[in-house]
Amino acid sequence: MPEVFIDGKRFEYEGDQRLLQFIQDQGLEVPFFCYHPSMSAPANCRQCLVKVGQPVKDRETGEYELDENGERVIRWFPKLQTSCNIMISDGMVVRTQETDELVERAQKDNLEFILINHPLDCPICDQAGECPLQIQTYKYGPEGSRFEVKKVHKPKRIQLGPRVILDAERCINCTRCVRFTDEISETHQLTITSRGDKNYPTTAPGMEFDDAYSLNTVDICPVGALTSADFRFKARVWEMNQTPSIDITNAKGTNIDLWTRDNLILRITPRYNEAVNDHWMPDEGREAYRLFNENRISKPLQKIDEGQIKSSWSNAFATAAEQLEGVSKDEILLIGSPHSSVEENYILSKFASILGYNDPVFCSHIENGKGDGFLLTDDVAPNANGCRLLGFKEITGDELSKSASSAKVVLLLNDNLLDREVITKDHLNNTFVVNFATNHTETTKFADLVIPITCIAEHAASYVNIDGRIQRSIPAKETKYTNRRLDFEMNEGRLDRYGTNFDNWVTEENKVDCLPFWIVINKISEEMGLNDFNFLSGREIMDEISSTLAPFDGVSYARMDEESGIVIQKEQQTV
Repeated sequence: MPEVFIDGKRFEYEGDQRLLQFIQDQGLEVPFFCYHPSMSAPANCRQCLVKVGQPVKDRETGEYELDENGERVIRWFPKLQTSCNIMISDGMVVRTQETDELVERAQKDNLEFILINHPLDCPICDQAGECPLQIQTYKYGPEGSRFEVKKVHKPKRIQLGPRVILDAERCINCTRCVRFTDEISETHQLTITSRGDKNYPTTAPGMEFDDAYSLNTVDICPVGALTSADFRFKARVWEMNQTPSIDITNAKGTNIDLWTRDNLILRITPRYNEAVNDHWMPDEGREAYRLFNENRISKPLQKIDEGQIKSSWSNAFATAAEQLEGVSKDEILLIGSPHSSVEENYILSKFASILGYNDPVFCSHIENGKGDGFLLTDDVAPNANGCRLLGFKEITGDELSKSASSAKVVLLLNDNLLDREVITKDHLNNTFVVNFATNHTETTKFADLVIPITCIAEHAASYVNIDGRIQRSIPAKETKYTNRRLDFEMNEGRLDRYGTNFDNWVTEENKVDCLPFWIVINKISEEMGLNDFNFLSGREIMDEISSTLAPFDGVSYARMDEESGIVIQKEQQTV
């Protein structure tokens, strides 16, 4: 097998591989700025320099030439090489900054050049704390600056588009953002303007950077040149908790991280998953932070005299049970939701089965033309395939309208049917509607009883994406009834660990008064005299699902975590 020697250690490899990526894959480190594993390697930052050589072979015998110590004779390249764009070859010998003083000095000198005109913005820069330039300057750069002349000034606070702001003085011309629009999103909306120490990325005159994936350029910017208009100056990275989750704005199931401070989601960034979204996510998914923070339903609501008032939890459970017990089973319609998790829909189905109601139905949420063949799909719900695998009957809007018109009680699981015009208010005029929901909508305003339930940011649950891959969320936000320090599923940040309820970064009003749907069903069942429901977590529910439903055989939270999701439906669904 081909071999390569890095800092005196032997490694085997297969196929064509870039040296820098191979070094990273071995858990070693060489500093870099312009390289990104999913894009071309222009080698224009020159930070990843290494010393490279090849062993000398005797042309006649094919044997390696040896020195007086029995070691292979190495013919070193005349200059240091950029490791990002050089390909590994058999027998290659590499020395990094760890073992070669020349490489170490070259990287330090290169950083000094990069910093000549870079402003001292670290105290006010959004990138501080996660900035590759900041980190590598501490690790590999000079201890001080020899340049005391005036720095070159460039445009600041430039609104490139609706979501991205440029501070050109910070730019180090890595061209990652330009290459992203050329090679990944293929909108070609960014380019480099001017020359020498005056250049920076910008759009064509009269154009704006409205790429549907524009905020990915903020993620990959190795300095603070590109920043998010929404997140700018809101929080420091070390103040926030980083929690892995799933995008719920479409059916792709893009892997994301939720960044939380004071129980508010402040930003959403992509999480790498080669099989789903690589390193990227659409801007639309990032704006879901508003769904988690704003317009939330807190405490049950009950309609009285054409208006809704807040109700107690005990009264809400009793009212729901009373309505269900007051009509025949055939007059009850249970509507599942492609916007809710596998666990929530399963609990609704089990509830129907135990009480002898008709099986739940659901209506998919398709917006034709919304998909782009990349990470946006026509299906704008995260779990339609989950409903199908649970055995839910998928019906049209007309069929649902007919069923709703003849029902006396409707249990609706978190689907804004009125808002998306699947049914109208006329179809529900003679029906008692119990809506289990997360946010205020036209649908919740019309409902007779609204019971607030947790959203994906507040519970651990799973969703099946358009490719049949089941993935799960982890709670990032506390509710009135959960505690980050007691819930082993939740991450605990510095402010949580050392703060108290009396600190100014703890706001109790940011905790929503809601419950997981399975807890709500537990309570309604108790009111109806049933003892079959006692689920306390999504993990328990998934264990039961995997043991009773064939499509989910072998599925568990542990496997989903270890394998970054599990493909449980081989046939790809097209919508």
